[in-house]
Amino acid sequence: MTHTVDRSVSALADRAPVDYLARAKAVARIVEQEADAIERDATITRPVYEALAEAELFWTLVPTEFGGGGLGIVQALEVIEEISRADASTGWALMANSFSTGIAAGFMNDEGAREMFGGPDRGITAGMIMPTGKAVRVEGGYRVTGRYQFASGSAHATWIGAGFVVHDDDGNPILDEAGTPDCRVGFLPRADVEFLGNWNVMGLVGTGSYDYAVNDRFIPDKFTMETFSTTPVRSEPVYRLGLLGIGVGGHAPVALGLAKRALEEIVRIVAKKARPGYATVVGESELFRREFSKYEALYQATRLYVYAAHEDAEASARAGAEITEEQRARLRQVITWSQEVAGEIVGFAHRWAGSQSIRNPSALGRCVRDATVATQHMLVDQITLVDAATPIMRAYQKPTV
Repeated sequence: MTHTVDRSVSALADRAPVDYLARAKAVARIVEQEADAIERDATITRPVYEALAEAELFWTLVPTEFGGGGLGIVQALEVIEEISRADASTGWALMANSFSTGIAAGFMNDEGAREMFGGPDRGITAGMIMPTGKAVRVEGGYRVTGRYQFASGSAHATWIGAGFVVHDDDGNPILDEAGTPDCRVGFLPRADVEFLGNWNVMGLVGTGSYDYAVNDRFIPDKFTMETFSTTPVRSEPVYRLGLLGIGVGGHAPVALGLAKRALEEIVRIVAKKARPGYATVVGESELFRREFSKYEALYQATRLYVYAAHEDAEASARAGAEITEEQRARLRQVITWSQEVAGEIVGFAHRWAGSQSIRNPSALGRCVRDATVATQHMLVDQITLVDAATPIMRAYQKPTV
């Protein structure tokens, strides 16, 4: 196991009473043993699910009042990075579960959150929160219909999210005073959802990101929330990052975990790999060592920025200050950038590994496939860098003393 710069987390955030990173490291050993089966079965295996649940990693962002970890964003990202290093599919699925669970606990009606997470059978959420479904208002809630994709981690989830736009009885979207549609997210018990399969992909196979349908199902008000809310119902500082701030943030540590695993694998491979034209093993060549130093530095720099940007935003929330437009822009910037960096690092490792990254089963081959898919997610599209640029550029225009 390699070591990373200690300042990345320990100097940026206070430790929680329970060391969830230590728990994640223990679970990661099981994940590594199960990684090939996870990819083959297209979902987290039973031993991994049980280990994640026993370590309570599904509920890291749930308030302690509900029996959750009550972690800040930095510690929660750290957990995802460690599990993703063991297997990106498992890290991605855990991210989808734990971050959407945290969002539901922080932004949903308090009565509904207590019912879902406060009892002995704490819920695990999954599913699409974007408003692709339709609903009509009825007494006590909504009747929802829609077809959804990419329910990562849904095979073991107990509650499934469904985003929707509220319509009137004539089928027209209901608009607010600003002309914006009323968009909401509802959570349904797993039994109320029809799973459609359709997860046959080249990478991140083990996420089990199945399609599903909701057919005219009633969702009570207490299990709903606004889709694009930045106003939580809870007081914990982490929730002031906003629903999208939390939901998007989890993609960065998956990328970091992928990058670190690729570096670990290539160092192991080139320590024994011989090639024509090289005086000794590939790992001893100046060509490889120069490239390794460059990409390893890129990983370290990206990791520090990911955690620093999130800690900076959350520190403002802890101090009772507003999270600035620049801080939110930097979160979007670093999340997309970290995906690009992971792709570059995995590509570097793939080039030097030769046939050892194309034979199955292969941890590095899995990294290559997973990185290829991770960079295609709509939340890390290149347009996010364009959107982030304006507030960051504005900060550079401020006069300096």
